[in-house]
Amino acid sequence: MTPHQQLEAGASSLGLALDGKQLVRLMQYLGLIQKWNRVHNLTALRDPQKILTHHLLDSLAVLPHVRVNRLLDVGSGAGLPGIPLAIARPDWEITLSDSNHKKSSFQQQAVIELGLSNVRVASGRVEEIKSGQKFDGVISRAFAGVGEFIACTHLLLATAGRWYAMKGVRPDEELAQLPAGVEVERVVPLTVPGLDAQRHLIILKAV
Repeated sequence: MTPHQQLEAGASSLGLALDGKQLVRLMQYLGLIQKWNRVHNLTALRDPQKILTHHLLDSLAVLPHVRVNRLLDVGSGAGLPGIPLAIARPDWEITLSDSNHKKSSFQQQAVIELGLSNVRVASGRVEEIKSGQKFDGVISRAFAGVGEFIACTHLLLATAGRWYAMKGVRPDEELAQLPAGVEVERVVPLTVPGLDAQRHLIILKAV
């Protein structure tokens, strides 16, 4: 099975109806990660098959559980999960935030080369994003502990918005120490095609 076929099969098993153009864009994005990785160390993974499963499909696995119009991706790194989500949901407005300038430069280049008009790159610390901008969803993937994630972004979350924390093993210890005024709405176990590891999406809300 070619990487393209693996991506198509993986997306299908996640219940995602991606068209040919979206699949091509995702493969182009994978190629950009490989190209920039040689110089900028965007990810420790070098094998394109592992990048596909551990990064692209892992990012796409949350799609059935995220309900947003405007999404902020914090600690986005190589643009994960924001860029795969933007390709799959062109009607969403997505902002990528990372404090590493080289990674933000890659994000900007990827946005240009992939023609993603629904993505904006906010280089710098997430605390520097003006709190006048509100997002109905804030997502992170291996960015920080859940408490720190909430503390860094609470001013950016719209009323009735949700935090989406992508985790490996269910982080019960972190969830037992949530800041006041925040509660877990759902903990969703995720199955990522081709990835033999635990994955969870923690959905939180302000109360």
